[in-house]
Amino acid sequence: MTRIAAILHGTPQQPSRPWPRFVVSRAQWSALLRENLTLLGAWADTTHVHALFANNATPDPPTDPLACLIVSIEVEVGFYPALSPVHPGAAWFERAIHDLWGHKAADGEDRPWLDHGHWPQTHPLAARPGPRPPAADPPEFVEVAGSALMQWPIGPIGSGIAEAAHLRLTLDGTAIVRAEARLGYTHKGVLTLMRGKSPRVAARFAARLAGDATVAHAIAFARATEAALDIAPPPRAIALRAVMAALERTTTRLDDLGTLAALLGATHLHGQCGLWQEYLRRGLAAAFGHRMCMDCVVPGGVAGDADPMGLSALRPILEALLDDLPSIRAGFARDSLAARLTGLGRCATEGDAADRCARRLDAIAADVALVVPLLSDLPEGPANVALPSHSGEGLGLSSSARGDIRHWIRIDNGQIAAAFPIDPGWHRWPLAEAGLVGAEAADAEAICVSFGLPVSGMDL
Repeated sequence: MTRIAAILHGTPQQPSRPWPRFVVSRAQWSALLRENLTLLGAWADTTHVHALFANNATPDPPTDPLACLIVSIEVEVGFYPALSPVHPGAAWFERAIHDLWGHKAADGEDRPWLDHGHWPQTHPLAARPGPRPPAADPPEFVEVAGSALMQWPIGPIGSGIAEAAHLRLTLDGTAIVRAEARLGYTHKGVLTLMRGKSPRVAARFAARLAGDATVAHAIAFARATEAALDIAPPPRAIALRAVMAALERTTTRLDDLGTLAALLGATHLHGQCGLWQEYLRRGLAAAFGHRMCMDCVVPGGVAGDADPMGLSALRPILEALLDDLPSIRAGFARDSLAARLTGLGRCATEGDAADRCARRLDAIAADVALVVPLLSDLPEGPANVALPSHSGEGLGLSSSARGDIRHWIRIDNGQIAAAFPIDPGWHRWPLAEAGLVGAEAADAEAICVSFGLPVSGMDL
């Protein structure tokens, strides 16, 4: 028996799929925090706080029932033991939990995150929401001691059509000594909007969490629903989802690469990436009826079958993109651009901007190489299955251009009782904050683009 299995031995379990959810004591919660686990997300309901971990010590993740842990702890007198002293990235989840449910992390953070003081009531998901705040407060940021330091606020509103986010840089001259983000400006109330809806109606809200990952969020939500109801989509739907997801990742990565090239003065490379992005968007519209494939993925499969002629038209586009990828790669490797990217926004786990660009190009090649043969060998058969009006709890996973997306849902007699999406932005923004430290203020925008920082998916 492993250490984690020993900690959880005899613990009450909730029948969540594909992994059970353990309702643990405070002693077990503390013991688990001392183990080799990676925090993937944390959320709450009116009585408990839930945390999702990846078990780094598991020898065989596909078969180990403890490869992924969902644990819950009861909130007592409004408090629960904080995760952030051991997992610093949990601070953002703790702040969101406090804003939405009112639960406080003991020895953790409760500075506002999603709630900017404009909601009609505080703690809207609590059993008894609080009154409307008296007035909106300015955002709170951590102060850095030093008489020669200055703060430079960027956002939340800027030029262009970028998502609203506030980045506060503390500068020593022109060097960044601290970076701190504050989001929540595009909060949509998705968790409340999903409740009481059927999974297929709620899927529309999942698809609108993040514009550059509409397919990935829809797939994660659909897989969570299918796990909760113990059903499987048809093989043809699985294949069509794979095509849509791979091409969504490709267009998002091309957009990131083109935006970064434009910021660094490589206008020809920006145009080259933009052209292929537009070709792919038009191909997706012809095949699936929407440039971003919004609402094309539903729990149980896909909303409708793809257009055969549209699918056929995608293949030459992808083959031509594969032929042009060496040219794009060479553009990023040219001396002037490579010199700007090397060392830019270096982070211990992610390398520098040059490394991140190289990984994006490799991922584009891999996704396109995956889709081309798939288009020639799509399974025949139905595109979706009916959903039973059962109850259940499930976790779904998908891959986006920014990283893995996870959705947890609980269904009660065919309707969503609770849900929580875990967007990659929860983990990418702390990486960018670390990567900005030591850089020049003038490079801040390029560094942020190189990390690929989503906003809307975190703002819920």
